[in-house]
Amino acid sequence: MIRAKNKRPNILLVYTGGTIGMVKNAETGALCPFDFENILSNIPEINMIDCTLHSYSFPCLLDSSNINPENWTQIASVIEEKYDQYDGFVVLHGTDTMAYTTSALSFMFSGLEKPVIFTGSQLPIGHLRTDAKENLITAIELASLTEADSMPVVREVCLYFQHELYRGNRSTKVNAEQFSAFASPNCPALAHSGVHLSINKELLRQPAMSEFALSTSLSSDVLLLHIYPGMNQEMIKYLLDYPKLKGVILLTYGAGNAPSNEDFIDLLKQKIDQDIPIVNITQCLKGTVSQGDYAVSEGLAKIGVISGRDMTKEAALTKMMYLLPRVKTVNEFRKMFEKDLRGEISAIIRE
Repeated sequence: MIRAKNKRPNILLVYTGGTIGMVKNAETGALCPFDFENILSNIPEINMIDCTLHSYSFPCLLDSSNINPENWTQIASVIEEKYDQYDGFVVLHGTDTMAYTTSALSFMFSGLEKPVIFTGSQLPIGHLRTDAKENLITAIELASLTEADSMPVVREVCLYFQHELYRGNRSTKVNAEQFSAFASPNCPALAHSGVHLSINKELLRQPAMSEFALSTSLSSDVLLLHIYPGMNQEMIKYLLDYPKLKGVILLTYGAGNAPSNEDFIDLLKQKIDQDIPIVNITQCLKGTVSQGDYAVSEGLAKIGVISGRDMTKEAALTKMMYLLPRVKTVNEFRKMFEKDLRGEISAIIRE
């Protein structure tokens, strides 16, 4: 049973930048940032949500195309600093890299017991046909939901967009023009907003077993290598020879297939022998890597390429960035990477 708390939950709205926070200047016609301090007077529907809302805007707004690991730390640090003061957080973020940010923060936070819900929009909040208001209102409502024991319903990093609440590290942007900009191909939505707000409670993360903490140490010396037909071997070697390289994500065909020629396999083996982990992720939007199902993936399995199973590229990349500073060998990395840390991997179903 879900009910409101005896006291109204305190929700912090964190505006980092992005399309959602823009309104048109009446005099110049140019887009400029919305004043979120006056959000209740501009969007009175929020008053109907049983919560007390406060806002915080980044002094220097971030275009999501410029987001980097330092910005992930900035966003996460705001939440860490305010964690004890608020019952939930709604983060407004540009759509282009939102799935990378939600994935990164899901790993950076451990022991999370409160909702951190990201949202944005395809059109500015001041646009006539904007999707911003519905996304914002429902994200705040979801962050305010509590159980009968007054604990939050959602206790993880999520992404809400166009009627669907997704696990942050299961989300990917799939459309640049439609309001349904995001999908969660290998994990059902955690909640759906229609006539009723329906929660798939069996999919939600269980209460944390550790104290809340933030880890900001990330390694950005990783390569996302997208395999394509006719890819030049010399170019692959050039990329893999980057002297500071710490890890590689291979984006392969189908169920984890890649060219089986010896030169390519040898290049990868050399890196693994140097304790540089290589992870195999499928280019397909939906499905999982299953190395060894086809002859063209057997070679990858034999040299120690790690299966990323059904992780999104965003989750695989940020999980690698998170784990690299915490391990010393490929074997240590493999053990940690193959664990489901934050709900980023589906359970292995055996017949």
